[in-house]
Amino acid sequence: MSEVFGLYLVLTDPVAGYEACAAAAVETGVRYVQLRMKNRPQKEVLEVAHRLRRITQSSGTRLIINDDLEVATEVDADGVHLGQQDLDLAEARARWPRPGKIFGLSTHNEEQELAARRLAPDYIGVGPVFPTASKENPDPVLGVDRAARIVRGSPLTAVAIGGIDAARLPGLLRAGIYNFCVLGAVCRNPNPRAAIEELQRIWRETIGPSI
Repeated sequence: MSEVFGLYLVLTDPVAGYEACAAAAVETGVRYVQLRMKNRPQKEVLEVAHRLRRITQSSGTRLIINDDLEVATEVDADGVHLGQQDLDLAEARARWPRPGKIFGLSTHNEEQELAARRLAPDYIGVGPVFPTASKENPDPVLGVDRAARIVRGSPLTAVAIGGIDAARLPGLLRAGIYNFCVLGAVCRNPNPRAAIEELQRIWRETIGPSI
């Protein structure tokens, strides 16, 4: 059964700092926080991951590490998120067999979503919905309608990603996409808690009657 939780926060170079953003996520009850530090030395990623693990430990916020299974296992994160070109999902599970760990997978079109059903990740990312500057070579933009068809048609828990902010969120929610991933809208804000709370308010007010 699909899980509905709303905001999934990805942290990449947040202006307020990684720890401040993670603390804000815990304080506001964000379900998932993903550490995404592309093209940085693994030692640096590991240091940040350890600090975020201390903040999220024993909270309702699950710490996910982007791409790097070694970092995820070293800090005993709650899970790892894999892209289409990263480590194979089955191999990742075999290398990290601890019960309860979460494995997420990026998908960018209908064919990848169908393939993901056979792999049965704990959730899939679907996008990019809108143009995004967070990737050097982004996949083709899906748009709201196409992304919504993929999300609504999938038996997997799905999280829309790519260029989502407070202005675009209502349209996404009205299209039936209830889980959404945000990066820049929080990471570029010097007050991450205020940014998170605004997104959560929009989510509650828009879909409250629907679920």
